[in-house]
Amino acid sequence: MQVFHTKSKIIITCNKRLAPYLQAEVEALGFTPDRVFSTGLELTGTVTDCIKLNLNLRCASQVLYSLKSFTAENPARLYKDLVEMEWESLIDFTGYFSVTSNVDNETITTPLFANLKVKDAIVDRIKEKKEIRPNTGPELDKVVIHLYWKDDKADIFLDTSGETLAKHGYRKLPGKAPMLEALAASTIMSTNWDQKSPFVNPMCGSGTLAIEAALLATNKRPGLFRMNYSFMHVLGYEEELFFAERRLLKDQSVKTIDFEIIATDISADAVDIARKNAQTAGVDQLITFKVCDFAETPVPSTPGVIMFNPEYGERLGVHTKLEATYKRMGDFMKQEAKGYRGYIFTGNPDLAKRIGLRASRRVEFYNGKLDCRLLEYELYEGSRRESPDAAPLA
Repeated sequence: MQVFHTKSKIIITCNKRLAPYLQAEVEALGFTPDRVFSTGLELTGTVTDCIKLNLNLRCASQVLYSLKSFTAENPARLYKDLVEMEWESLIDFTGYFSVTSNVDNETITTPLFANLKVKDAIVDRIKEKKEIRPNTGPELDKVVIHLYWKDDKADIFLDTSGETLAKHGYRKLPGKAPMLEALAASTIMSTNWDQKSPFVNPMCGSGTLAIEAALLATNKRPGLFRMNYSFMHVLGYEEELFFAERRLLKDQSVKTIDFEIIATDISADAVDIARKNAQTAGVDQLITFKVCDFAETPVPSTPGVIMFNPEYGERLGVHTKLEATYKRMGDFMKQEAKGYRGYIFTGNPDLAKRIGLRASRRVEFYNGKLDCRLLEYELYEGSRRESPDAAPLA
């Protein structure tokens, strides 16, 4: 299998509702998607193309390179097709591989059994050809094979990423209830922020939004923070391909910006964690950190974007303290951020009504399995009568 130079189907996955932002990233890299769906997109390319995609994408989860598509009614047929593949040209017989899967087949009661059949086929093939079997296990730090099996249609992929791309590698200290990096990047991209005007992030928590804003503004890609991907352990991998692509990442990033990124939190521990994460990402000098109540957050006079990711508690719960906080957020934006575009990310429509501003736009996201909205507010300079209740998160 000459996967590094042979074109095949590539599936790039992402969390649900992030596909539009993933598509924009992929097209900016010069690729043309063949189709886009709710949890990713498909294009055509080589594993060498997958190297570029893995290092550059902010919104993706996995980059999967198709090895074979076939019909499999049951586990026996699955094994038969897989054992005939030339795994010895893909996986070092002295190496290690793992298997992941997404299975919806009536003959399978647990995906672990499907994984086992894939492992058996690969091990049996390599043992037959090389007289020694490779090691297998759950770790995703070497070669990763992915099975997608729905009804009688099976696709076997090389997962060129391994560990998920949705974590960007700089957040060594997660803090309390952190927003996943891919989600944070996507929410910022959805604002159409020009990356040249102030970005203000009260209630910054572990700093993910402010850090992702700084990374976007300086064009620093996630590949700068990671040195291990599944594609590195595939036979035929040329190390220079990776380092050449990584040099491009370094060359295209910038070191300074001429506007402010501000992150504040009432918790000194949270700000300390945010600052340390920013140091790991190499953008701590670009962010002004401050320990204070969000209402004391300094807001530059030049209009930009102000974004909150507050607590939103249980979806059906009523929290008097949070209701007051949401009202204060609305008052703060209205009074102190005139001319800005304001954003509040929340999964609680009842609390959203307490903001006291009418949302001009509601962008749908998921945070884990929780249905969320990024609410946009045009914070006009002049006087304008606002609705006492924000529109629901419909």
